[in-house]
Amino acid sequence: MIDSQWLSFSFTPLAVAFGIALVFGCAGLAWMAIRRSGFKRSHVALEMLRVLLALLVAIAISQPEWLQQFLPFEEPVVAVLWDESASMQTQDIIVPGQESSTAFSRLDSVQPLIDPAKWEQFAGILTIVIQPFSSSMASPKQGSDLNAALATMLEKHANLRAVVMISDGSWNIGSSPTESATQLRIKNVPVYTVGVGSETALPDIEVASLDAPTFGVVNKPTRIPFSITSTLARDARVSVELSSTDGDRITGEYTIPANGVLQEAFVWSPKKVGEYSLKLTVPPSEGERFTANNSIETPISIRVESLKVLVVESYPRWEYRYLRNALLRDPGVEVACMLYHPDLEGVGGGKDYLEEFPQTLDELSKFDVIFIGDVGVGDGQLSAQDCRRIKGLVENQATGLIFMPGFRGRQLSLVETELADLFPIVFDLAQPRGWGNTIPAQFQLTEAGSQSLLTKLADSPEANTSVWRSLPGFQWYAPVLRAKVGAQVLAVHSTESNENGRVPLLATKTFGAGKILFMGTDAAWRWREGVEDKYHYRFWGQVARWMAYQRNMAGGESMRLFYSPDRPRTGETLSLNANVMALDGEPLQNGSVNVQVVAPSGNTQSVKLSPQIDAGQWGLFSGFFVPEENGEHHVTLSCRETGAMINTTISVQGREREKIGRPVNLEVLREIAAITRGKLVAADQMGAIINEIGALPEPEPQIRRIRLWAHPIWAGTILLLLTVFWIGRKFVGVI
Repeated sequence: MIDSQWLSFSFTPLAVAFGIALVFGCAGLAWMAIRRSGFKRSHVALEMLRVLLALLVAIAISQPEWLQQFLPFEEPVVAVLWDESASMQTQDIIVPGQESSTAFSRLDSVQPLIDPAKWEQFAGILTIVIQPFSSSMASPKQGSDLNAALATMLEKHANLRAVVMISDGSWNIGSSPTESATQLRIKNVPVYTVGVGSETALPDIEVASLDAPTFGVVNKPTRIPFSITSTLARDARVSVELSSTDGDRITGEYTIPANGVLQEAFVWSPKKVGEYSLKLTVPPSEGERFTANNSIETPISIRVESLKVLVVESYPRWEYRYLRNALLRDPGVEVACMLYHPDLEGVGGGKDYLEEFPQTLDELSKFDVIFIGDVGVGDGQLSAQDCRRIKGLVENQATGLIFMPGFRGRQLSLVETELADLFPIVFDLAQPRGWGNTIPAQFQLTEAGSQSLLTKLADSPEANTSVWRSLPGFQWYAPVLRAKVGAQVLAVHSTESNENGRVPLLATKTFGAGKILFMGTDAAWRWREGVEDKYHYRFWGQVARWMAYQRNMAGGESMRLFYSPDRPRTGETLSLNANVMALDGEPLQNGSVNVQVVAPSGNTQSVKLSPQIDAGQWGLFSGFFVPEENGEHHVTLSCRETGAMINTTISVQGREREKIGRPVNLEVLREIAAITRGKLVAADQMGAIINEIGALPEPEPQIRRIRLWAHPIWAGTILLLLTVFWIGRKFVGVI
């Protein structure tokens, strides 16, 4: 409402002097003109108009403004915001002198602070708005959006006097709260933050993650990595149990370091096909204050799998023969071999041999894994077109590729083809035939290799290291200088090194959607010595399944869906890729391919996959999705042009945003208070905040300024009078 209004001028000595001179000058000219006209009435009116124009211009120079003062329609508002997110369930509030008793939760300690009776002294003076906040998610208490809570108050209440925010500072959703804090600072609205909770973490052991793959193969070992964190002040010896819904149980004894992290893995061999749930459990430890996070579950699908593998080789060396036998004897692998034997007129041999390398994309895209042995480019070997197809298959259809060079050095010619970018290592081109050893050498696992499923030849880390040390050695290795940037080295030469360090012999990398493995010796077949197939078959079986894992996530007759990472976390970008075939069996070049994702809460989101221009011949469509909820997401991939559809599930395990037992984050609350010129206090200092709010000065009334001198009506009036003055002078015959 308007309280008062008045006219204001901005007088300056120069403006006043100029205005007076202008008016008196025009008045003098007017008097002279009137006398010359003999005091004719028309001339008198015309000269008075001249003086009026001069007066209006003189007034405009002093910048006249019409001011209106407004008082607010509503009482000043004080917003009391209290955090109701899940982290407020942390029981870390201990009454002084009662340390031995049960601690109160942060939420319990908030209740007295939001009791309307605590604020009744402001009745009739201030309007107290008490409101909880968390986030706008489907499960709102599983997140804290401090910025949105402050912004909402700013939008709802025009006469906001102050904000009291009671929270543990657990900000994990939305924009930075400094954005709203800055807007409140501009409005002169202080935010008083009240930190609730302990500044030190509770003594706790938490199962942080269980990163099982999305699917496994029946009767094949599946590696289940997990991590456990501890905030105990001492090392904790715990018994960890992995159990499945079919009754299988695996246990292990581990030591979790004080205030540290344990990262280990179980190896589970499922006996039946089906959908399972795996649960990792850690029993409570002495002194642990919170036990609800001592277990975690994740789903896994167990399948009977048939992988299609293509082995390309020149001479049938021992490495090739035993590899072929290992794959042929694996019931989950279907093998095709392409043998470019230079001493034979044709190629091939048994029923698993091909007459020629697959010549069409449709033929080649059937293979999940391709082994390339001591084969290069040239007559009676691969062609440049073959190499281009292999690269496209790896990059766009997630096919696995394994390089297995030999002492003839033919594979080095592939460096001149499009396969050059796929090698995880750099060859020494000056030594194409590699290096030989008189004394057998050993593989030495790197730290990454000791954790990898590919090199897991025994169930425990200690036994696995012992196995690799005892494996029969090799007497030839490929001419490798170093690993490329982005490659992961799993094993190096036990003795040989160069200026780049130990020579890498087992290395992996990703290229596009596919995975690549480089094996730098040709003596893995010797691992059968004394143990037959025990290690040799296990190694190559693990390799084949690891290479084809992503490609076989979900598929149908004419489309395939694969995604990365395979175990996404909430808030993490999930890359979705689909290979789609047209009705004629050729890769779909362009079309409407969509993924519909139904979250555990029922929220549905549609993701349109875009065709990849550079990969159009492979029918690759890609898109992105960011899951916001934990749990099973039901996914449907569909193509409008073909009518094809496949369904699968993506398990978003991730970490909970709202952690129980974490210390209060005072830095966030302190920054909000500092920006808005408020104050950060503890819960028991609430009285000081109430007193400060009561002493806040009345907000200054809003002033509305109407700039008359710059108003269109003022300018239009002067222009109109000038026009009348000019026409009048012509009318009376002055000009």
